[in-house]
Amino acid sequence: MQTRRNGFTLIELVVVIVILGILAAVALPKFIDLSSQAGAAAAAGVAGALSSATSINYAANRASAAGNVTVSDCATAVNALAGAAMPTGYSLAQGTVCSGNGSIGTCTVTNTQTSQVASATIVCTQ
Repeated sequence: MQTRRNGFTLIELVVVIVILGILAAVALPKFIDLSSQAGAAAAAGVAGALSSATSINYAANRASAAGNVTVSDCATAVNALAGAAMPTGYSLAQGTVCSGNGSIGTCTVTNTQTSQVASATIVCTQ
């Protein structure tokens, strides 16, 4: 009478562990740097929101719509955002200064948690 053996041999288990170790060694470096990439993407998102808000504000100003704000530099550009404030965890620094109505300026948005930086292009209304 033959006996049936259940389970895996030791060699099969060792081969699987070695394969998993190789996969982990190859994939791990790709996931380690995700936090800095996420911080840069978040800073770019806030910079994009600031750019978009000042563009919409300029369009409203040109259309003589009520509710627009004067944007003359980075400090006043924040007023064009919803809630008139920068999101928590981000700071804003002056870049290129506006020279007149419809001119373009730049601001530097910094993610204070990761120190990642992005540039926002603002449209000035004076």
